[in-house]
Formats: sequence, C-alpha cells, structure tokens
Amino acid sequence: MNAGKLKDGRPRSPFSMVVMTALAVLWTIPTLGLFITSFRTRDDALTSGWWSTLVNPFGTGWTLDNYRGVLTGQDMAGGLVNSIVIAIPATIIPIMFAAFAAYAFTFMKFPGKDVLFIIIVGILVIPIQVAFAPMLDLLGPNGLNLAGDYIAVWLLHTGFGMPLAIYVLRNYMATLPTSVIESAKIDGCTHFQTFWRLVAPMAVPAMAAFATLQFLWVWNDLLIAKLFLDQRNTTVIVLLQQLLGTQGQGAELVTAGAFLSIIIPMIVFVSLQRYFVRGLTSGAVKG
Repeated sequence: MNAGKLKDGRPRSPFSMVVMTALAVLWTIPTLGLFITSFRTRDDALTSGWWSTLVNPFGTGWTLDNYRGVLTGQDMAGGLVNSIVIAIPATIIPIMFAAFAAYAFTFMKFPGKDVLFIIIVGILVIPIQVAFAPMLDLLGPNGLNLAGDYIAVWLLHTGFGMPLAIYVLRNYMATLPTSVIESAKIDGCTHFQTFWRLVAPMAVPAMAAFATLQFLWVWNDLLIAKLFLDQRNTTVIVLLQQLLGTQGQGAELVTAGAFLSIIIPMIVFVSLQRYFVRGLTSGAVKG
C-alpha cells in the first residue's frame, strides 16, 4: 500500500494526522495525571502538581498505601463484581429488544410506524432524571418492591438505553441491501429467520458500537446505582463517591480507586473499537 494514501485510495492529510495526534495526547494527559497521583502521598499531592514528578521523580513521596487503603478499607473487589453483574445484562438486554424493534421499523409495514419512530426519537431529548421519582414509586415498597435488587437497575438501564439503541440500529439497518431481504422472502423465510440469519450478522458493527456506549454509560452511572441499589450490592462508582469525605479527606484514595475502576471499561473499549466508528457513522448518514 502506498505510504501516502489511505486504504480506500484517498491521500493522507498531514494536517489531520498532526491534529489527531495532538488530540490523542491531550486526551491522555488527565489519565496519566490520575495514574501518577494514585501513587503519591496525600501531602505531596496537595503541595505540588503531578507533573512535578516528571521533572524530579526521586524527590516525590511514592507510596502503595493508596491502593492498599482502597482494597482493604472498602469492598472495592465486591464493587467491581457488582458493576460487572449490572453492566453486562444492562448492555445485552436493550440491544436484544432494540434489534427486533429496529428490524420491524426498517423492513416491516404496520400502521403508525413513522409516528411511533418519531416518538421514540423524541424520547432521547427527555432527561432521565425526570423519571426517577415515578420509578422510585413504581419499583419501591409501594409498587413492585424491586428497589435494591439488580433487576431494578437492569430494567431502568434497559428503558433508558432502548431509544438510542433503536435509533442507531434502525438507521444502520436502513443501509443494508434490500435485495438480500427480498431474496429471503422469495425463498420463504419468515421475519424471524431473516433477522437471525441475515440482518443480525450484518448489523454486528452497529450492535457493537452501541454496546460500547451502553456499557460505558452503565459502568460510570452514579445516580441510578445510588438511588436503586442497597449498600450490599452497590457499584464501584458509588464506592468511589463514598471514599471522598465532606471535608476532602480520602482524596488520595479516590485517585487509586478511580484508576482501578477504569481498567475494565478500557478493555471493553479497546476490544470493540474497530466496530465503534464504523457502526456509528453508518447509522448516522441514512434513515
């Protein structure tokens, strides 16, 4: 391949390469600062910036006590397990239902289809915070009595995530060749068979793109986990918030805990990054 051209034949842009490299460096700097600060003592972190360690690394008080305090003082390991137990179903369930709905909006005809799709898209602009009070009544002791259990958070994240999932998947499926779907109908395939054998495999990039967004959103969620979970099954993000006292005590533990909490999301994002841009851009240009 020509070094001056991209895979699709377009010429490389030196300006774009410089800008993207600069943005990548700027985006990485806060993470680097968090990592360095997590190994510094509280006094050093309060009296000097993390960048001073790059100039004088031997003049800084390095310590592992921050990580020991997080792992022994708080049930961070249990919080990580709870976050995984919550994030995986809360990512898979909305994708599963949204994929069926997106197929129906794309390849099936039924009364009110366009109006219903517009309503679903309109829900995207409604803040989820306005639903907390009625959801607390519905899922609390006066309702279904599910508050405090995993299933309450699964249901909430499924409901809040499905509008965006339907929008992304429907727009992506609209870019798929209709001739393939028509051929399946001629061969006598049902909608269920067409979905599982043809549409679902071709829509994997869009599903993976949304799965990345949904997993990161659920993993980093604080409000829903704090309102609808008990202390016995709370997430790692809630535990991090509890590490910081009202007077700022425990700030040195927050940096260590925060770095531990980003490891799993980083693994998920790196694993699915090849689908991420392709799935989002394909579903954003047609619909």
